[in-house]
Amino acid sequence: MSMKPIDVEKAKKIANEKNLVPAMVDKTDGILQFTKKGGGNERLKEITWDEFKSKLEQRNLAIYESSGWMKIMGK
Repeated sequence: MSMKPIDVEKAKKIANEKNLVPAMVDKTDGILQFTKKGGGNERLKEITWDEFKSKLEQRNLAIYESSGWMKIMGK
C-alpha cells in the first residue's frame, strides 16, 4: 500500500477516531509523533494541533496515511 499525503484536518479526524494527539519527543530536536491521549509516557509532550501544524510547516514535513495509519515524513 502506498502512503498518501493528507492535511492536518484529515489527520485530526483519524487521530480522534484512534484517541491520539500530536506530541513532541522530549530530549530530541523536536521529533513529532502521535500518542494516546493522556498516555502517560513522560518522554512525550502533548502539543496543540496549531503548534503541530506550525512545526510541520517550519520543518517542511507532511503527514502521510495509508489504511488509517499515519506517518510524519519530509515532503
